[in-house]
Amino acid sequence: MTTPESRLRVANRAQVLDLLGRSAPVSRAELAQRTGLSRSTVSSIVQELLASEQIVETAGDTLARGGGRPPSLLTISGSPGTLIGVDIGHRHVRVAVADLAAKPLVEHEIRLDVDNSAVETIDRAAALVRECLAEAGIDPRTDRVLGVGMGIPGPVDPHSGIVVSPILGNWMDLAPGEELARRIGLPVQIENDANLGALAEIEYGAARDIDDVIYVKASSGIGAGLVLAGKLYRGITGIAGEIGHVRFEDNGPICRCGNRGCLEKAFGGSRLVELLQPAYDETLSVERLLELAQEGDIRVNRILDDAGRAVGRVLADLCNHLNPALIVVGDTMRHSESFVLGIKDSIDRFTQPDTAAALDVVPSELGDKAGVMGALVIAGSASSTQPPGTI
Repeated sequence: MTTPESRLRVANRAQVLDLLGRSAPVSRAELAQRTGLSRSTVSSIVQELLASEQIVETAGDTLARGGGRPPSLLTISGSPGTLIGVDIGHRHVRVAVADLAAKPLVEHEIRLDVDNSAVETIDRAAALVRECLAEAGIDPRTDRVLGVGMGIPGPVDPHSGIVVSPILGNWMDLAPGEELARRIGLPVQIENDANLGALAEIEYGAARDIDDVIYVKASSGIGAGLVLAGKLYRGITGIAGEIGHVRFEDNGPICRCGNRGCLEKAFGGSRLVELLQPAYDETLSVERLLELAQEGDIRVNRILDDAGRAVGRVLADLCNHLNPALIVVGDTMRHSESFVLGIKDSIDRFTQPDTAAALDVVPSELGDKAGVMGALVIAGSASSTQPPGTI
């Protein structure tokens, strides 16, 4: 049984390894300064890592300040390591193998009806992970894989990692992270896809250096990731940010979540296609609607404006409570200027004046890469401490 003390030591060890993996060779004093750990703690961890040959020590090539022997420098032995990101959407599975700066080395995507079968999806995701690792020339039995992050298009209990909502019906009561880990032999961090989009935009995209952000994932469905005071907010059961399932019409149709009249049911991408299809001879899709919008189609742009205003109305209430600095509009709807402007108009109309004055609404910078980049963010923060060959 692990104790609080042993868990703290594992966390401290992970912090030291993570810093060494991302940095040029550094001294013990620099490790203590940059991690915030005491010198005695750093010294103890360094001795442990040297003994297990996970790090190596070399002599410094410059004199210490004031003369004397230069400090020895520490670095990871062998390859610094890699990260794996797995992004599962309603219609795709995307996997990236990346370096420690989250720069993809190999990235592949397959199209798949994810909602239909959880087991098949995880099987396919595991196969794609193995394929990407092989293409990158990485053998997890001998090379250092520091973390695996995975996103799914539904709420996940933050304590158990189990899918907790009928929003993703065929995944209910499944622990997808554990299932993928069992297939690939590596520990997996699991998160909702909108939350990953929020983390990615803060780390690499439109929300850099901003601590209070709402990331809106809008395509066939609608959801949001909330970052408050620089930290991801999930709620007690992991369903914070499910704005697509706010009641919008009292007597609306039954939604997949079990309620009726939800925002997503009224203005999700699938519903917009359904509304517009009778006016067109061709078969429409969400992607085709956005193409028509960019071509200046008045009917499509009017509907997208209506949808943006409806989503903005729900977001306005959220903003009045949370007072964020930024809303980032992601997924396919980021391409629609009408949709983004519709959100802005509702924010200006329905939020308190001070709230609106402090708030901006912008399209995502990362686009459809936000999910996999967010998965790499949590993979990097997890930073497995296992030495090569122990998986």
